[in-house]
Amino acid sequence: MPALVLASSSPRRRELLARIGVVPARIASPDIEETPRKGELPRDYVTRLARDKALAVDRAAGEVVLAGDTTVAVGRRLLEKPADEADLRRMLALLSGRRHHVWSGVCVIGTDGKPRVRAVDTIVAFKVLSAAEIDWYVESGEGMGKAGGYAIQGRAEIFVRFLSGSHSNVVGLPVFETSTLLASAGIPLG
Repeated sequence: MPALVLASSSPRRRELLARIGVVPARIASPDIEETPRKGELPRDYVTRLARDKALAVDRAAGEVVLAGDTTVAVGRRLLEKPADEADLRRMLALLSGRRHHVWSGVCVIGTDGKPRVRAVDTIVAFKVLSAAEIDWYVESGEGMGKAGGYAIQGRAEIFVRFLSGSHSNVVGLPVFETSTLLASAGIPLG
């Protein structure tokens, strides 16, 4: 049976894999350039990064590599991780009362060395946020280090009035698509 290498240091991705009974044999954090290319669409951006992350990790014979990337998009604008509290406030104000897309790219490189990539889109709508709600969320510190400046599995869940698609995708790894890719690479569930 092949061993799984998770090309991510994200604790959320490890937790989501654990839910389906998958524990990586090792974790490797790839170091790649993550700047969006001029005119790059969100779907293309996350699939490129997922593929680049998977390819950046050394893979021994008998190992399968899993990598993912998630971004939040309002129209064609990508909302990556906030740089500081002011950036987080800007993001929350932009998301307030609007629908946005959470895009994830997932790449699995099997023992055959072939990258298999999937893109997943989830639509999320936030309620209109008051200044006090934005202050409360920013002060919690939860949104720092998160794509789009929020964690749906935490306090920000109270802002979500509508979700269409994969909840696990918004957390950081679309479990259905990931489990399908892993199964095709010989990684059993649970």
